[in-house]
Amino acid sequence: MEETYFRRGFGLKSQVQPLIDLEYHSALVEDIRAEGNRKVLGDVTVRLAKEFGFCYGVDRAIDYAYETRHKFPEKRIRLVGEIIHNPHVNQRIRDMGMDFIQPDGHGAFDFSDLTDQDVVILPAFGVTVQDLTALREIGCVLVDTTCGSVLLVWKRVESYARDGFTAVIHGKHYHEESRATASQVRNHEGGRYIIVLNMEEADLICDYIARRPRRLSREAFIQHFQGKTTEGFDPDLHLQKIGVANQTTMLANESLAIGARIREAMVEGSWEEDAESNFRSFGTICSATQERQDA
Repeated sequence: MEETYFRRGFGLKSQVQPLIDLEYHSALVEDIRAEGNRKVLGDVTVRLAKEFGFCYGVDRAIDYAYETRHKFPEKRIRLVGEIIHNPHVNQRIRDMGMDFIQPDGHGAFDFSDLTDQDVVILPAFGVTVQDLTALREIGCVLVDTTCGSVLLVWKRVESYARDGFTAVIHGKHYHEESRATASQVRNHEGGRYIIVLNMEEADLICDYIARRPRRLSREAFIQHFQGKTTEGFDPDLHLQKIGVANQTTMLANESLAIGARIREAMVEGSWEEDAESNFRSFGTICSATQERQDA
């Protein structure tokens, strides 16, 4: 049977690397790095951030997209959304004859015009469980560029659902990655998630868990998080066992602070021993965005 799912590229890196170097690498940047990220040019001193450029996951996604075009020169190649959120990269993808399947206003993708003769690239953010199932049923060739750090988060979230924990995901509920991450709970019956944008929203959860006087009513809580939870989410039932995760492009320090704040609220709201058994934190956390922000 012909292989239709590729996650490790096509072994064509040496063929596409010269073009990638030409379009994305800079001799000047390499020169500045070689001099300790600082270069004096006459009266001008140029300083380069220690963490500069694409992270590993983005580099890998770009490599695979170029390899895909090289591997299938005559095939129609579609991408599920943007491969990364970078206008220059996405324009280059278009210039090479690949186009994008854009989501509707609710984040849903229409795959109705795809056939088993098409090649589809999955973005670095990943796709939802439902979308992956739909694409597999069509039978098109799938090139999966999902970042390894994202996959680690998915495994964590799936383990929460398996063990009866609600996944509290720090992210943007409309972002492709958060949608894909949240969908992993569907791999287990009864899996649940709630997505928080920032510490302010996390505090709404903390207030509810700790039964603080200022907490929202059950109805107000459900209304506030509408569209950011699994259907039928009930804070009275579904905040008793919590595991935290994040969208990898959020700041790691904020994600860690949110996790710590929720754990403190669980200790405040119950006996500490119960909090220890009913709370799970990040296994690993991607720091690439934080490192670039700090640089």
